[in-house]
Amino acid sequence: MTLFLCLCLAGTARAQSLVKAGDVDQIVDIARGFGSGTLEKEDNIFVRGRIDGTLYAVFFNDCNADRSECQSLQFYASWDGSEIDPAAINGWNRDKRFAKAYLDAENEPVLEMDVNLRHGVTRGNLEDTFDWWRLSLKEFQTTLLKQ
Repeated sequence: MTLFLCLCLAGTARAQSLVKAGDVDQIVDIARGFGSGTLEKEDNIFVRGRIDGTLYAVFFNDCNADRSECQSLQFYASWDGSEIDPAAINGWNRDKRFAKAYLDAENEPVLEMDVNLRHGVTRGNLEDTFDWWRLSLKEFQTTLLKQ
């Protein structure tokens, strides 16, 4: 009986359609579930979003020549005019698993999170990733930017 249940659950998991980095409409839709999200088309396409008032971008990386197939996403946020002690950035990177921080060329803080979508993930998994990003943004701002 247990084996039958496991096989049924495995079949259900495989039946779900996977979201890949090239599925830009689904990714924009998920972004909108956490705030705002629009697809921007400049030199490259990216998602511009806002979560709890914080502006961020999602870039499509490791793409083929026509950008129809991409392997990963990069979530990105920066805070112009903000200063953070480099020791605080180092502490963040030491203690956090998902989002990494650094100071850019203008010495302003940046938060990034890379996501592998090489073989696709379920929509629920990608929604959870957006939620990790939301939590990372919130914690970064409340612990490092409010010093």
